Amino acid sequence: MDFSPELSEDQLQIKEWVHGFAEKVVRPAASEWDEREETPWPIIEEAAKLGIYGWNFMAEAMQDPTGLTLPVAVEELFWGDAGIGMSIMGSGLAAAGIAASGTQEQIMEWVPQCYGTADKVMLGAFAASEPNAGSDVAAIKTRAVRDGDDWVLNGTKTWISNGGIADVHVVVAVVDPELGSRGHASFVVPPSTPGLSQGQKFKKHGIRASHTAEVVLEDCRIPGSCLLGGPEKLNERLARIREGKPGNAQAAMQTFEATRPSVGAQAIGVARAAYEYALQYAQDRVQFGRPIIKNQSIAFTLADMAMEIDAARLLVWRAAWLGRNQKFKNAEGSMAKLKAGRVAVWSTERAIQILGGNGYTREYPVERWHRDSKIYDIFEGTEQIQQLVISRAISGLRIE
Repeated sequence: MDFSPELSEDQLQIKEWVHGFAEKVVRPAASEWDEREETPWPIIEEAAKLGIYGWNFMAEAMQDPTGLTLPVAVEELFWGDAGIGMSIMGSGLAAAGIAASGTQEQIMEWVPQCYGTADKVMLGAFAASEPNAGSDVAAIKTRAVRDGDDWVLNGTKTWISNGGIADVHVVVAVVDPELGSRGHASFVVPPSTPGLSQGQKFKKHGIRASHTAEVVLEDCRIPGSCLLGGPEKLNERLARIREGKPGNAQAAMQTFEATRPSVGAQAIGVARAAYEYALQYAQDRVQFGRPIIKNQSIAFTLADMAMEIDAARLLVWRAAWLGRNQKFKNAEGSMAKLKAGRVAVWSTERAIQILGGNGYTREYPVERWHRDSKIYDIFEGTEQIQQLVISRAISGLRIE
């Protein structure tokens, strides 16, 4: 991959377009929606009117042969605010789950319904985690049982972005308990399906403008056509596994691996916001008769922040390019997400330190960015899970 050229003219225009929305619409509202801990519907609707929230934008970004359009746009959006950014991008995880496992007909039917239209905004949710199955995907207990032409789902999902308020839910469930994690499949639960309800809504440390809740499935009956990939593909895969042959990756893992570069880009947006704010503050803040940036301890910290953010971005861009053009060879998606998450937490903490007491108050945004950053060490694969994935990839061994 050659990084010597600049971004294309189209990519630069998208970057400027999304940055303008983040600067003029998202940032001014960020503190309010963080305090309210509610889904920022007016901002999602504005994003839909502009074309930033919608299937067409996501489809165009995903078709970019370089793979860079989506992470470039995501970084700018999350530079604005991570909580609002998650409310806008949360449907993308459901769309990715459908794209990873579904047939072409299912993708065309259901992915647009994860977004709706500018006049009628809709949401999507991807439901994999459970109270006793977070990092341990093999511990998923939600069952999908065939009943005639239908499937009946029972179980409880947790930590679900847009959970319970989404129009379209993509649910990972067990179809063959004897096969462990290889006996999973993904299902679409259509809008207003009886038996699906919202459980507990979580009050979170960060990204508080993003709705996160339990999804409860009680005798939730869906048509057979909602099995992603279809019955023939599922039966063939289960038969191979029962014969001891390799099967495809777990349904949840396929989705998470595909989205990790974009999640890394989210973290970079948060880190960059903190760095830029701390840099300007250090230039403006005068102590002992001079701007504090003239102290080496401050200047060197900012230098390290700039370096680490650039390094993380290059890992994300490499992973995005590989994900679009090749397959990951050494868990490059996990490398990008792991590094970007660490950089976000570290950079936002350093930003607070540079601002001193001001950085610890809600009068300044760096404390919110620090709260928002921590999720990138946790969701869509914890820091330790990323290390596990990488260690297995580079060693070829089953590291436990």
